[in-house]
Amino acid sequence: MSQPEQQQDAPGTTAEMTPTPDHGEDSYRGSGRLTGKVAIITGADSGIGKATAIAFAREGADVVISYLEEEADAQSTRELVESAGRTALLFGGDLSTAEQCRALVERTVAAFGSIDVLVHNAAFQRTHDDISEIEDEEWDYTIATNLSAYFYLVKAALPHMKSGASIIATSSIQADAPSPQLLPYAATKAGIANMTASLSQLLGERGIRANVVAPGPIWTPLIPSTMPADKVAEFGTDTPLGRPGQPAEVAPAYVMLASDEASYISGAVIAVTGGKPIL
Repeated sequence: MSQPEQQQDAPGTTAEMTPTPDHGEDSYRGSGRLTGKVAIITGADSGIGKATAIAFAREGADVVISYLEEEADAQSTRELVESAGRTALLFGGDLSTAEQCRALVERTVAAFGSIDVLVHNAAFQRTHDDISEIEDEEWDYTIATNLSAYFYLVKAALPHMKSGASIIATSSIQADAPSPQLLPYAATKAGIANMTASLSQLLGERGIRANVVAPGPIWTPLIPSTMPADKVAEFGTDTPLGRPGQPAEVAPAYVMLASDEASYISGAVIAVTGGKPIL
């Protein structure tokens, strides 16, 4: 199974993708597992973040939808959260700066009073065949968006998180089996996994859990907007399941980790990789 060759400008939009990703719009059914919780989700306009926002709302959570600039996708996510009877708060902007990360937390606390779940999912990547092609600015921006933002968000959010709260970061199979063409991205994903392992130990005595979801190849706008068209067509076909995953197939892992059912799960890496092992 494969998708047709395609490319679009970064950061990419859902509407231009063929086939359209499945975010669980028609399939996810909630059962009250996150009733009353307030969740921040970065990169929630599309892809894994969008699917997680839909699932969280249908499980009873209010959702802060952080996104870069994709207004149409962000508005679609907001409508889906609100259609589940929950409150959605949009926050647009570039999280590569500490100031913007702090502003996201401050806006959330002003609206809801506290934070129960922090999901850092926003990410930047580019594909290069030679390290000489990677500009210094691209390296710095990848680190800032993927890894530093995670640090800034956690640091700002912790004073507003109580015992039972959950921090969930999106790492990647790239942290364990890096592709040479994704050098900066893979390095940040390894850093995210390592930082989460530290957080789970630092925050245990406060009753706050920290875990990682490590997706494999998932069909999101990041793929056609950052990879050559021929690579897009082959994307995910090298997994044991023979296809890329859909965002809707990743969201349940975030729901589980955000829920009180995962009260003794901290420091874990949940692989959603289509059969590729993470060791």
